[in-house]
Amino acid sequence: MTIAAVTPARTLRVLLFAAAVLLLVLCLAPLAGPSPLDLRKAWSGQWPDAQVYFAVRWPRTLLAALAGGALASAGVLFQALLRDALATPFTLGVSSGASLGAVLAIVLGWQSAAGLPALWVASFAGAALVLALVLSISADGRRLSSFTLLLSGVTINAIVMSVIMLLHSTATVSQSFAIVHWLMGGIEPLPYSALAALAAIILPTSLALCALARHWNLLSVGEEWAASRGASPNRLLLVGYLAGSLLTASVTAVTGPIGFVGLLVPHALRLRLGGDHRLLLPASFLFGAAFLVVCDTAARSLFAVEIPVSVLTALVGGPFFIALLKGKRKSLWL
Repeated sequence: MTIAAVTPARTLRVLLFAAAVLLLVLCLAPLAGPSPLDLRKAWSGQWPDAQVYFAVRWPRTLLAALAGGALASAGVLFQALLRDALATPFTLGVSSGASLGAVLAIVLGWQSAAGLPALWVASFAGAALVLALVLSISADGRRLSSFTLLLSGVTINAIVMSVIMLLHSTATVSQSFAIVHWLMGGIEPLPYSALAALAAIILPTSLALCALARHWNLLSVGEEWAASRGASPNRLLLVGYLAGSLLTASVTAVTGPIGFVGLLVPHALRLRLGGDHRLLLPASFLFGAAFLVVCDTAARSLFAVEIPVSVLTALVGGPFFIALLKGKRKSLWL
């Protein structure tokens, strides 16, 4: 993979632009919706405008931003760890593990656990279980390679998806509807306390990944190359897999699986910015956040019936990614 030169001035310019785009999207998105909203009434506390603005649209917008940023960052990270242009936050099975936990909670009728919604707890537990399985299978003593990590993740992912289909086939009609709804993924308003807890996981993890950007540059070239430059490939693979899985599991636990953000955003930016993770990682977080907010706003505003945001990300992202692939095939990775 080609690593383009990154200067402090260019980095600052790109990140300021990305931050401005995200800020603009965050300001405009809560104003859009199926029903008109008077911003002056909302800010003055008049009902129902204030309720719609502060209790529904703002929390939903913030959740979409956090989810989009986390999924885009995880996509960049997994593509570097596995040196695979098609790697996404779902490649190594963490998302399917979270989905399995949610499906089990639905089928068994769990409502709450430790004072939290059972879907969240079961999803996070399922993701953690798959993470442990993949690591235990792929590790050869103290050695961990991207090749065995990829093979183990893909295999476990296939097994887990089969178990999900088995549970779905035995579910009742109401349970089946709930399972399908979860697997389609979607953004729903959360309490501000839950948003704060999610941000406390996503933001520090994303910042830590950005701080290790030089190491991801080395690892994206090859494990031998990273080792020859004084880095520890085993440690980087482990840290990267744990961090990417934490981002993916945290988002999937509250939104369900949302695809294409972790594939489209990194590659679209790689075409324009190059493959240097010192710029690619923070830019992916900011643009990924803006992208998912725009998609979610369109999903709840442009149609007579609200559609799941994951459907829209695929419908929009798929053709766009094909256009990128056809137009600048070599620039995507090589």
